[in-house]
Amino acid sequence: MNWFIFWIIVYIAVLVYFTIKHVRSSDIDGYLINNRNTSTLVLVFTTLATFVGGGVCMGLIAMGYTSGFAAIAIGIAYVIGFFILYFFAGKIRTIGKEKNIYSFAEFLNRSYLKKHRLSKFPRIFSGLISGINIVIFFFLTAAQFVGMATLLHFAFDVGYVYAAGISFLVVIMYTALAGLSGVIITDFIQFVVIVFMIIFIFMPGIWAETDGLAALKTLPDTFLNATHEGLAFLIGLPLLLSPSVLTRMDIWQRTLAARNEKTAKRTSLISGFAMLPFYIVFPLVGMALRVNFGEGADPNAATHLFLEANTTPVLLGFAVIGLLAALMSSADSFLNIVAITAIRDFTSWKDISKNKKKHFAKIRIGVVIFGALALAMALYFANIVELFIAGITLNILFTPVCLLALVKKDVYKYKYAAFASVLAGAVIIASIFTYGFITMQEQVLKIAFIPATVVAAIVLLLGVWRTNRRG
Repeated sequence: MNWFIFWIIVYIAVLVYFTIKHVRSSDIDGYLINNRNTSTLVLVFTTLATFVGGGVCMGLIAMGYTSGFAAIAIGIAYVIGFFILYFFAGKIRTIGKEKNIYSFAEFLNRSYLKKHRLSKFPRIFSGLISGINIVIFFFLTAAQFVGMATLLHFAFDVGYVYAAGISFLVVIMYTALAGLSGVIITDFIQFVVIVFMIIFIFMPGIWAETDGLAALKTLPDTFLNATHEGLAFLIGLPLLLSPSVLTRMDIWQRTLAARNEKTAKRTSLISGFAMLPFYIVFPLVGMALRVNFGEGADPNAATHLFLEANTTPVLLGFAVIGLLAALMSSADSFLNIVAITAIRDFTSWKDISKNKKKHFAKIRIGVVIFGALALAMALYFANIVELFIAGITLNILFTPVCLLALVKKDVYKYKYAAFASVLAGAVIIASIFTYGFITMQEQVLKIAFIPATVVAAIVLLLGVWRTNRRG
């Protein structure tokens, strides 16, 4: 029997059951933020599923294969970031409830554009903030499609293009229907699958492939001391990536969906403690593969190669379909965020509460359009590591303006400073990204966030100082 077919039938049956019985996205509040009534346990599961799910799992395994323990720096940075989030999570949830905010981009627009609804500036500011957020989750969604297409290609022996198309159709159909309510359900399921794979497949496989970790000593020293991507990458991640958890659109969506302030704060604290083991195990999987395969394997296929070497046919089928479910769950979450940003946030400086039904319909259309664009990106640039890195590092640009908006009430007077900060950082990182993609210099892509974020912070501080000096 083909176990891939068996498990995918089981997965689709479960998906259809929960969609029909439990998903009630008949209004925009349910579709986007689960009616702001989500419990701690469910939020922890959906948060962890996003940060340790299929795309992250495959991305970190691929990065472990190419860079060793440097990949763990990402996990450490995120753990620190969730502890930072703990001090702001309650406030974020309260602001969302009181101001009827649905996303991070909408929060920035409402904060900095409070006194400027009659000029052209709100449209320009909103367009910049929303446009960058779309690009961020465009990269992350494309990474999910690359992962899904790679798994389908190996599991079912279909061409990469056809596999990517199948992934697109399944994700689009479910995302347009279910919204965040459905994402939370699938996140819960796929997180359980990821935990199962770690305990029964990944950890035993790592131990066997590396002779009880002893064989890791055969890897280059830079793999073991985490400096393979350079000291700038290693030091820059904890310093700059950690606070960027405050600017993650998917984290805002879940924090805004919390039942109350205490739920939001507890979720951030528990999630921070719980995710670190995953960020250690995933790179170790890639490193174990490097020990046995050398440099010749395709990093995009690292996860499947490891599973194939360390499972029976039954478990291999379960693991591959489980990863597909995880990738689909992350993809539908990211597509929801992109659609929200494109449809709502470009005009969130206005009072749009009366147009909820119209926005609801447009968001679903946006899911299809941006899903197709992400698919095109996955076909053009099928590198899960680079798409993953590009998405998470581009998000760091918003850290300075986000922190300012969270700690000060009158930030609207710094609107021009905030705009200049984000624009300057965006120009720097876009220039470096363009150069890195054209020349295929991966190292350049991975450190682009450092000069971009430093410039963004300096520009904001200078702008605030100048504004205060003028009085």
